[in-house]
Formats: sequence, C-alpha cells, structure tokens
Amino acid sequence: MTSTALSDIHKDHSDSWHGKVEKDGHFPPRSGRYHLYIGLFCPFAHRANLARHLKGLTNIIDISIVKPYPKGDDNGWPGWKFDSAYPGATPDKLFDSQYLHEVYFKADKEYKGKYSVPALWDTVEETLVNTESAEMLRWFQTSFNDMVDEEFAKVDLYPEELREKIDKIAEWMASDLNTGVYKAGFAPDQETYDKNVVPVFGALNKLEKIIAENRGPYVLGKKLTELDIRLYATAIRFDTVYHQHFKCNLGFIRHDYPVINNWMKHLHWDVKGFKESTDFKHIKENYTKSHAMVNPRAITPMGPYPDVEEGYEKDFTKLQPGSVNMPAVLEHEKTLEA
Repeated sequence: MTSTALSDIHKDHSDSWHGKVEKDGHFPPRSGRYHLYIGLFCPFAHRANLARHLKGLTNIIDISIVKPYPKGDDNGWPGWKFDSAYPGATPDKLFDSQYLHEVYFKADKEYKGKYSVPALWDTVEETLVNTESAEMLRWFQTSFNDMVDEEFAKVDLYPEELREKIDKIAEWMASDLNTGVYKAGFAPDQETYDKNVVPVFGALNKLEKIIAENRGPYVLGKKLTELDIRLYATAIRFDTVYHQHFKCNLGFIRHDYPVINNWMKHLHWDVKGFKESTDFKHIKENYTKSHAMVNPRAITPMGPYPDVEEGYEKDFTKLQPGSVNMPAVLEHEKTLEA
C-alpha cells in the first residue's frame, strides 16, 4: 500500500482505520480475503456482524470472536483476549494471537489508540482495513453484491428514497441512545448522570412514536433499513444490562415501550440474522465483569427473564404506544426531528 493510501486510511498512530472494500478500489471484494474481529457483547461490533448476516456474507467473511471479559486495566491494556474455552468465543483464526492488540500492532507497530471491535483485516495487504462500525455498516451493503445471491444483493439498508430520514434519525439516535447509555453509565458524578440519562429516554419515546406512526414492522415502515440495525443493537441490550448496570432505569423496553418491544420481538424471532448474532451470555458477562468501577464484585444478574419475550403482534395499530412521562424527558423528546 502506498504511503498516500495509508495516510488516507490511518492518518496517525492514534487514528482508527477508515478503509473501504469496493470494486476497483485498493481493497477489492474477494471471498475469503477479509477477516472480521468482533465481540458478541459489543453493540457496535453487532452492527457489522448483523450487516454480514443480512447481506449473505457469512461464507465470504469469516470471524474471530474475543472473550467478553476481562477488558484490561483503566487504559484498556492488555485488552480483549482470545479464549476458545469460553462458550461462543474463538481463537484468533488468522494469527493465533493471545490478545486483540497483537492484531492492531501488526498493522501499526506504534499504534496508540484503542484495541476495539469490530476490526476488519485484509489477508492480502496484511493490514487493517476498517475499525469503524458505522462505516462498515454503510459499505457492507454494496461492496460484495456481485458475489452474493440475488436475495442478499437486493437487501438495501440505505435506500435512496429514505436516506434523508435515516440520516436525520441516526444522528440523534447515535448521540442520545446508542452512545447515550454509555454517557449515563460511565458518568463520574451525579450531575453528569442526570444530564445524560434524560436524552436516552427522550430518544426511546420518539422512536416508540415513529415506529407506531409508520405501523411497523420496521422503524420506517415496510422497509428494513440500517436504522433497525442501529436500534436493535442497543434495544436488545437495554433491559438486560443498560437498565440496571448503566442505571438507565426510568423505564424498561418490555414494560414501558410496547411498540419498540413488539418491533424487537419481530426482528429477533422472525428475521434471520438477528437472533443468530445475539448472545446474551456474552452481553451480560461483558458489562458486569469488565467494569469494576460500576460493578466491583462482578456479579452478573440472572434476569430479566426471558431475554426476549415472544408473541409478536403483526398489526401495530392494535398497540398503544408507551412513554416515560417525566417532564425533562418529554421536553427533550420535543427537540428530536424525524
């Protein structure tokens, strides 16, 4: 790879990787050429893995799965570990590394950033291609279309006619909900927590109404889009870990948001790829055994039970939308555009 290409993809030793698999590009689509490193606990890695499933790429891009804990010290060292003795985890199938940071150092010996998942590796160039889930989610949709069956090639999660809506909703979903739970959960003081937990439920209130108004079964109606992936990766973890572990306890998905709960049940039980990419053991044990500051005894709660409820209602008009009616939450909800 030329130095110019390297600087475009990975600008400095603290930068993540921003390459793209594309026809006639530096990283052309090839079966078996790319390898995806993920953690089944991570909502951002979940996005990339979901796109991999939905686009029929499971036989084209293989994966290695890190153990969900421990994460390392306060600086993230030594980071995620490969341990095939842990159910659902795998060895590093490419290099037999002990830790994920070893893979990062193969791409940049002086790397000083985070050793995060997802991370996509190119076995030909012997370097990382991309470590940003939102970017992978976007170009996974088209990069391998010539190599998959028509049923997968026609899956378009970012359709032209819905892009304006997707972009508008994705912006506040990312800041208020997807990363909002982390802002509340890792708050260093009461003031920071109070400030950040409110937008989480403002966003959930708004999404409850959007799905209800569009009558499901997806966020924007009849078309599955990347908004469903972005929301699912957070919603499926909400009652299980974010409610208790991150103190986002103004409401439950299953009790306070019947429309989102119904939407989630449909995806999990009825749409291939969602259930297959979700592992509650990894999710629960990652959060509860990796964050000593939040949960010093590393005790993992049993509930809630079941992990995902059953009983999907196809007619969304029969559902009464829910809401957390705390005044501050309602005020924040008003600021969100759809």
